[in-house]
Amino acid sequence: MVETIQSFIMIALQLTVLFIGVSFVLNLFRNYIPYEKVEKKLKESHPVFGGLIALLFAFITPFCSCSTIPIIVNLLKNQVRFGVVMVFLFASPVLDPTILTIMSVIMGWEVTILYILITATLSLTIGLLLEKFGFQKSVKRVVMSGYAPSDKGFSWKGAWVETMTLMKTVYPYLILGAAIGAIIHGLVPAEFISAHFGQDAWWLIPIAAVVGIPLYIRLSSMIPISQILIMNGMTLGPVMAMMISSAGASLPELVLLKSIFRKSLIVTFVLSVLTMSTISGFIFYII
Repeated sequence: MVETIQSFIMIALQLTVLFIGVSFVLNLFRNYIPYEKVEKKLKESHPVFGGLIALLFAFITPFCSCSTIPIIVNLLKNQVRFGVVMVFLFASPVLDPTILTIMSVIMGWEVTILYILITATLSLTIGLLLEKFGFQKSVKRVVMSGYAPSDKGFSWKGAWVETMTLMKTVYPYLILGAAIGAIIHGLVPAEFISAHFGQDAWWLIPIAAVVGIPLYIRLSSMIPISQILIMNGMTLGPVMAMMISSAGASLPELVLLKSIFRKSLIVTFVLSVLTMSTISGFIFYII
């Protein structure tokens, strides 16, 4: 119980500091950013180009799935192209430089390079397809309301007021997500999974992908768990499927996404993560 409370406090503090920090800095300097020119450039440039930039941004900002939400809110609020935002949402939790280094040591460079290529390609493809299918209409108006670049210039007070306004909308979900994450974090059934998924069967891959969704585990935490699972007989395909799904989507993240996305987009997001993790698992299984 004490460990769960401590975990909740740490997660809540981390998300709160990150959300306030990112929101405040962006609000502080947004009047100096030529949003209209940036938006025009993104619309005129090829969507794939914007998606590649999102992949690069995701790589240099190694956030877990929940920590990505404050960035997503601010990107949408500042009218960054929806498809580009979704590419970042899918890629950021799974392209962690730290975990890629550890993965290369434990599983080898071949596995790591293949992992990068698969997750980057699927994140880019799925993110841009969601825009192509018109899912930007499923972004709640509350995120986009109040966007009006002004010429007030540098203002500490104005940036703080705008940050607090945004916090009132999202913060309840932030705290609820932190609470769920803390509870789940203390109940990760690693031994149970290794005991029931230690077979070399293709059908374990989609099951492992589904099992990974409820787990609130960063990739950096998932590596030692994956190592134990593999040592206990679990094959690489299901391990990768569970690793990607647990990092790409979690119950706390879905609670946070509820504040900015409508139900149709949340369901599609979950199905997309399951698809990405399942396809990745099968590729590793075949190879």
